[in-house]
Amino acid sequence: MYYLGVDVGGTNIAVGVVDENNAIIAKASQKTPVPCSEEVFCDKIVEVCSEALGKANLTFDDVPWIGIGCPGTVNRATGIIEFANNLYFKNFKLREMMAERTNGKLVILENDANAAAYGEYQAGALAGADNAIAVTLGTGLGGGIIINHKIYSGSNFAGGEIGHTVIVVDGRPCTCGRHGCWETYGSATGLINTTKNHMQDAPKDSPVWTLVDGDISKVNGRTAFDAMRAGDPVGKAIVDEYIKYLSVGLTDMINIFQPDILCIGGGICNEGETLLAPVREYVDAQQYAMNSTKKTKLVRAQLGNDAGIIGAALLGKQEEE
Repeated sequence: MYYLGVDVGGTNIAVGVVDENNAIIAKASQKTPVPCSEEVFCDKIVEVCSEALGKANLTFDDVPWIGIGCPGTVNRATGIIEFANNLYFKNFKLREMMAERTNGKLVILENDANAAAYGEYQAGALAGADNAIAVTLGTGLGGGIIINHKIYSGSNFAGGEIGHTVIVVDGRPCTCGRHGCWETYGSATGLINTTKNHMQDAPKDSPVWTLVDGDISKVNGRTAFDAMRAGDPVGKAIVDEYIKYLSVGLTDMINIFQPDILCIGGGICNEGETLLAPVREYVDAQQYAMNSTKKTKLVRAQLGNDAGIIGAALLGKQEEE
Protein backbone atom coordinates (compact mmCIF):
# COMPACT_ATOMS: atom_id res chain seq x y z
CA MET A 1 0.00 0.00 0.00
CA TYR A 2 1.18 3.48 -0.87
CA TYR A 3 -0.11 6.83 0.34
CA LEU A 4 0.04 10.32 -1.13
CA GLY A 5 0.63 13.38 1.05
CA VAL A 6 0.53 17.05 0.06
CA ASP A 7 2.05 19.77 2.24
CA VAL A 8 0.86 23.17 1.02
CA GLY A 9 2.87 26.17 2.15
CA GLY A 10 2.89 29.81 1.27
CA THR A 11 6.13 29.26 -0.67
CA ASN A 12 6.07 25.65 -1.91
CA ILE A 13 3.72 22.75 -2.55
CA ALA A 14 5.56 19.58 -1.50
CA VAL A 15 4.21 16.12 -2.29
CA GLY A 16 5.47 12.74 -1.18
CA VAL A 17 4.62 9.10 -1.80
CA VAL A 18 4.75 7.22 1.50
CA ASP A 19 5.07 3.45 1.83
CA GLU A 20 3.74 1.07 4.50
CA ASN A 21 6.83 1.72 6.63
CA ASN A 22 5.95 5.44 6.75
CA ALA A 23 8.96 6.27 4.58
CA ILE A 24 8.86 8.75 1.71
CA ILE A 25 9.90 6.89 -1.44
CA ALA A 26 9.36 9.72 -3.93
CA LYS A 27 8.99 13.45 -3.61
CA ALA A 28 8.22 16.48 -5.77
CA SER A 29 7.96 20.19 -5.04
CA GLN A 30 7.01 23.34 -6.94
CA LYS A 31 6.45 26.96 -6.06
CA THR A 32 3.00 27.79 -4.71
CA PRO A 33 1.32 29.89 -7.44
CA VAL A 34 -0.29 32.51 -5.22
CA PRO A 35 -2.11 34.73 -5.59
CA CYS A 36 -4.04 32.76 -8.19
CA SER A 37 -7.48 31.38 -8.96
CA GLU A 38 -8.82 28.27 -7.22
CA GLU A 39 -8.69 26.43 -10.54
CA VAL A 40 -5.02 27.22 -11.12
CA PHE A 41 -4.20 26.23 -7.54
CA CYS A 42 -5.89 22.83 -7.88
CA ASP A 43 -4.26 22.22 -11.23
CA LYS A 44 -0.86 22.89 -9.67
CA ILE A 45 -1.48 20.43 -6.83
CA VAL A 46 -2.50 17.75 -9.32
CA GLU A 47 0.62 18.48 -11.38
CA VAL A 48 2.95 18.09 -8.40
CA CYS A 49 1.10 14.96 -7.24
CA SER A 50 1.46 13.43 -10.70
CA GLU A 51 5.16 14.22 -10.70
CA ALA A 52 5.72 12.50 -7.34
CA LEU A 53 3.61 9.48 -8.31
CA GLY A 54 5.49 9.21 -11.60
CA LYS A 55 8.82 9.05 -9.79
CA ALA A 56 7.46 6.04 -7.88
CA ASN A 57 6.01 4.48 -11.06
CA LEU A 58 2.50 4.88 -9.63
CA THR A 59 -0.75 6.61 -10.58
CA PHE A 60 -3.66 8.04 -8.59
CA ASP A 61 -5.29 4.60 -8.86
CA ASP A 62 -2.53 3.15 -6.67
CA VAL A 63 -3.31 5.26 -3.58
CA PRO A 64 -6.46 5.04 -1.40
CA TRP A 65 -6.75 8.78 -0.86
CA ILE A 66 -5.00 12.11 -1.25
CA GLY A 67 -4.14 13.77 2.05
CA ILE A 68 -3.60 17.53 1.98
CA GLY A 69 -2.29 19.76 4.76
CA CYS A 70 -3.01 23.47 4.27
CA PRO A 71 -2.42 26.57 6.39
CA GLY A 72 -5.42 28.40 7.77
CA THR A 73 -8.84 27.30 8.99
CA VAL A 74 -9.49 23.99 7.27
CA ASN A 75 -12.84 22.27 7.78
CA ARG A 76 -12.04 18.61 7.29
CA ALA A 77 -15.74 17.65 7.54
CA THR A 78 -16.77 19.75 4.53
CA GLY A 79 -13.43 19.75 2.71
CA ILE A 80 -13.42 23.53 2.58
CA ILE A 81 -10.58 25.93 3.34
CA GLU A 82 -12.64 28.50 5.20
CA PHE A 83 -9.83 31.04 5.43
CA ALA A 84 -6.14 31.02 4.55
CA ASN A 85 -4.67 34.50 4.60
CA ASN A 86 -1.28 33.62 3.11
CA LEU A 87 -2.92 31.70 0.25
CA TYR A 88 -5.52 34.44 -0.34
CA PHE A 89 -8.42 31.98 -0.23
CA LYS A 90 -11.77 32.07 1.53
CA ASN A 91 -14.45 29.35 1.46
CA PHE A 92 -12.40 27.38 -1.07
CA LYS A 93 -14.02 23.99 -1.90
CA LEU A 94 -10.68 22.28 -2.34
CA ARG A 95 -11.84 18.71 -1.72
CA GLU A 96 -14.60 18.92 -4.31
CA MET A 97 -12.38 20.55 -6.91
CA MET A 98 -9.56 18.06 -6.36
CA ALA A 99 -11.94 15.11 -6.64
CA GLU A 100 -13.14 16.46 -9.98
CA ARG A 101 -9.56 16.41 -11.24
CA THR A 102 -8.67 12.92 -9.97
CA ASN A 103 -11.64 10.80 -11.09
CA GLY A 104 -13.43 11.08 -7.77
CA LYS A 105 -10.46 10.13 -5.59
CA LEU A 106 -11.11 10.53 -1.86
CA VAL A 107 -9.47 13.77 -0.67
CA ILE A 108 -8.83 14.43 3.03
CA LEU A 109 -7.99 17.96 4.17
CA GLU A 110 -6.36 19.09 7.41
CA ASN A 111 -4.62 22.13 8.82
CA ASP A 112 -0.90 21.93 8.01
CA ALA A 113 0.29 22.12 11.64
CA ASN A 114 -2.15 19.37 12.60
CA ALA A 115 -0.94 17.24 9.70
CA ALA A 116 2.68 17.68 10.82
CA ALA A 117 1.75 16.68 14.37
CA TYR A 118 -0.01 13.61 13.01
CA GLY A 119 3.12 12.75 11.06
CA GLU A 120 5.19 12.84 14.25
CA TYR A 121 2.49 10.74 15.94
CA GLN A 122 2.45 8.10 13.20
CA ALA A 123 6.15 7.93 12.39
CA GLY A 124 8.24 10.19 14.60
CA ALA A 125 8.80 11.52 18.09
CA LEU A 126 5.18 11.08 19.21
CA ALA A 127 4.85 7.44 18.11
CA GLY A 128 3.19 5.22 20.70
CA ALA A 129 1.49 8.05 22.58
CA ASP A 130 -2.23 8.18 23.34
CA ASN A 131 -2.16 11.94 23.83
CA ALA A 132 0.54 14.22 22.46
CA ILE A 133 1.40 17.72 21.30
CA ALA A 134 3.80 18.90 18.61
CA VAL A 135 5.13 22.46 18.77
CA THR A 136 6.96 24.02 15.83
CA LEU A 137 9.18 27.07 16.28
CA GLY A 138 9.62 28.98 13.04
CA THR A 139 8.55 32.32 11.65
CA GLY A 140 5.52 31.77 13.84
CA LEU A 141 4.76 29.28 16.59
CA GLY A 142 2.41 26.52 15.56
CA GLY A 143 1.33 23.21 16.89
CA GLY A 144 -0.95 20.23 16.70
CA ILE A 145 -2.76 18.35 19.43
CA ILE A 146 -3.44 14.60 19.44
CA ILE A 147 -6.08 13.36 21.90
CA ASN A 148 -6.96 9.66 22.08
CA HIS A 149 -5.03 9.01 18.86
CA LYS A 150 -6.90 11.65 16.84
CA ILE A 151 -6.21 15.24 15.82
CA TYR A 152 -8.05 17.69 18.06
CA SER A 153 -9.18 20.88 16.36
CA GLY A 154 -12.30 21.89 18.26
CA SER A 155 -15.94 22.13 17.24
CA ASN A 156 -15.20 24.55 14.39
CA PHE A 157 -11.87 23.06 13.21
CA ALA A 158 -10.03 26.24 14.25
CA GLY A 159 -8.75 24.95 17.59
CA GLY A 160 -5.14 24.27 18.46
CA GLU A 161 -3.83 27.77 17.67
CA ILE A 162 -1.46 27.50 20.60
CA GLY A 163 0.81 30.30 19.40
CA HIS A 164 -1.95 32.79 20.05
CA THR A 165 -2.29 32.19 23.76
CA VAL A 166 -1.19 35.34 25.60
CA ILE A 167 1.77 34.96 27.95
CA VAL A 168 2.56 38.68 28.44
CA VAL A 169 -0.41 41.00 28.99
CA ASP A 170 -0.08 44.09 26.77
CA GLY A 171 3.12 42.63 25.35
CA ARG A 172 4.49 42.62 21.83
CA PRO A 173 2.00 43.18 18.99
CA CYS A 174 1.05 40.03 17.10
CA THR A 175 -0.07 39.67 13.50
CA CYS A 176 -3.35 38.23 14.80
CA GLY A 177 -4.24 41.61 16.31
CA ARG A 178 -3.62 40.73 19.95
CA HIS A 179 -0.65 41.66 22.13
CA GLY A 180 1.69 39.37 24.04
CA CYS A 181 0.97 36.14 22.16
CA TRP A 182 3.31 33.23 22.86
CA GLU A 183 4.26 33.34 19.17
CA THR A 184 5.79 36.81 19.55
CA TYR A 185 8.21 35.52 22.21
CA GLY A 186 8.68 31.79 21.61
CA SER A 187 9.07 31.64 17.82
CA ALA A 188 12.32 32.10 15.90
CA THR A 189 11.04 35.56 15.03
CA GLY A 190 10.48 36.22 18.72
CA LEU A 191 14.04 35.15 19.52
CA ILE A 192 15.40 37.45 16.81
CA ASN A 193 13.41 40.39 18.20
CA THR A 194 14.57 39.63 21.75
CA THR A 195 18.16 39.53 20.49
CA LYS A 196 17.83 42.88 18.74
CA ASN A 197 16.24 44.46 21.82
CA HIS A 198 19.14 43.38 24.05
CA MET A 199 21.74 44.45 21.50
CA GLN A 200 20.61 48.06 21.68
CA ASP A 201 22.23 48.34 25.12
CA ALA A 202 25.17 46.00 24.49
CA PRO A 203 28.74 47.26 23.85
CA LYS A 204 29.50 47.34 20.13
CA ASP A 205 32.62 45.23 20.71
CA SER A 206 30.69 42.41 22.40
CA PRO A 207 30.49 39.02 20.65
CA VAL A 208 26.79 39.42 19.90
CA TRP A 209 27.65 42.44 17.71
CA THR A 210 30.84 40.92 16.29
CA LEU A 211 28.95 37.85 15.10
CA VAL A 212 26.78 40.00 12.84
CA ASP A 213 29.61 42.28 11.69
CA GLY A 214 28.00 45.19 13.48
CA ASP A 215 24.89 44.90 11.30
CA ILE A 216 21.77 44.23 13.38
CA SER A 217 19.84 43.22 10.27
CA LYS A 218 22.01 40.07 10.10
CA VAL A 219 20.69 38.73 13.41
CA ASN A 220 19.18 35.25 13.13
CA GLY A 221 17.98 32.50 15.45
CA ARG A 222 21.54 31.29 16.12
CA THR A 223 23.10 34.64 17.00
CA ALA A 224 22.30 34.67 20.72
CA PHE A 225 23.29 31.02 21.21
CA ASP A 226 26.58 31.57 19.36
CA ALA A 227 27.26 34.67 21.48
CA MET A 228 26.55 32.71 24.65
CA ARG A 229 29.00 30.00 23.57
CA ALA A 230 31.58 32.74 22.97
CA GLY A 231 31.24 33.75 26.61
CA ASP A 232 29.11 36.85 26.02
CA PRO A 233 26.90 37.65 29.04
CA VAL A 234 24.52 39.48 26.71
CA GLY A 235 24.07 36.31 24.68
CA LYS A 236 23.45 34.36 27.89
CA ALA A 237 20.83 36.89 29.01
CA ILE A 238 19.04 36.66 25.66
CA VAL A 239 18.99 32.86 25.69
CA ASP A 240 17.79 32.79 29.30
CA GLU A 241 14.93 35.17 28.49
CA TYR A 242 13.97 33.20 25.40
CA ILE A 243 13.96 29.90 27.28
CA LYS A 244 11.80 31.42 30.02
CA TYR A 245 9.11 32.57 27.59
CA LEU A 246 9.23 29.37 25.57
CA SER A 247 8.94 27.32 28.75
CA VAL A 248 6.01 29.35 30.12
CA GLY A 249 3.95 28.43 27.08
CA LEU A 250 5.04 24.79 27.13
CA THR A 251 4.13 24.54 30.81
CA ASP A 252 0.69 25.95 30.02
CA MET A 253 0.19 23.32 27.32
CA ILE A 254 1.23 20.55 29.70
CA ASN A 255 -0.99 21.83 32.52
CA ILE A 256 -4.01 21.94 30.21
CA PHE A 257 -3.57 18.69 28.30
CA GLN A 258 -1.11 16.52 30.30
CA PRO A 259 0.08 14.74 27.13
CA ASP A 260 2.25 11.64 27.21
CA ILE A 261 4.81 13.35 24.98
CA LEU A 262 5.40 16.89 23.75
CA CYS A 263 7.85 17.34 20.89
CA ILE A 264 9.45 20.56 19.72
CA GLY A 265 10.54 21.14 16.13
CA GLY A 266 11.97 23.92 13.99
CA GLY A 267 15.44 25.22 13.22
CA ILE A 268 16.05 26.45 16.77
CA CYS A 269 15.95 22.83 17.91
CA ASN A 270 19.28 22.28 16.15
CA GLU A 271 20.67 23.65 19.42
CA GLY A 272 19.76 20.26 20.91
CA GLU A 273 20.19 19.89 24.65
CA THR A 274 21.54 23.44 24.92
CA LEU A 275 17.90 24.41 24.41
CA LEU A 276 15.99 21.38 25.67
CA ALA A 277 17.79 20.73 28.96
CA PRO A 278 17.00 24.13 30.56
CA VAL A 279 13.48 24.01 29.11
CA ARG A 280 12.87 20.65 30.80
CA GLU A 281 14.28 22.02 34.06
CA TYR A 282 11.92 25.02 33.94
CA VAL A 283 8.88 22.95 33.00
CA ASP A 284 9.56 20.33 35.68
CA ALA A 285 9.77 23.05 38.32
CA GLN A 286 6.69 24.97 37.17
CA GLN A 287 4.14 22.41 36.03
CA TYR A 288 1.16 21.75 38.28
CA ALA A 289 1.58 17.96 38.35
CA MET A 290 5.25 18.14 39.34
CA ASN A 291 4.82 15.32 41.84
CA SER A 292 2.98 13.00 39.47
CA THR A 293 4.42 9.53 38.93
CA LYS A 294 3.85 9.99 35.20
CA LYS A 295 5.16 13.19 33.64
CA THR A 296 5.07 14.49 30.10
CA LYS A 297 8.18 13.63 28.11
CA LEU A 298 9.63 16.68 26.37
CA VAL A 299 11.63 15.68 23.30
CA ARG A 300 12.88 16.97 19.97
CA ALA A 301 10.76 16.35 16.86
CA GLN A 302 12.24 13.77 14.49
CA LEU A 303 10.80 14.23 11.01
CA GLY A 304 11.76 17.80 10.17
CA ASN A 305 10.15 19.16 7.01
CA ASP A 306 8.87 15.69 6.10
CA ALA A 307 6.40 15.66 9.00
CA GLY A 308 3.75 17.55 7.03
CA ILE A 309 4.00 15.23 4.03
CA ILE A 310 3.93 12.03 6.08
CA GLY A 311 1.11 13.26 8.29
CA ALA A 312 -0.99 14.33 5.31
CA ALA A 313 -0.38 11.03 3.55
CA LEU A 314 -1.58 9.03 6.55
CA LEU A 315 -4.64 11.14 7.46
CA GLY A 316 -7.01 8.38 6.39
CA LYS A 317 -5.63 6.15 9.15
CA GLN A 318 -7.40 8.32 11.73
CA GLU A 319 -10.62 6.56 10.80
CA GLU A 320 -8.95 3.21 11.51
CA GLU A 321 -7.79 4.13 15.04
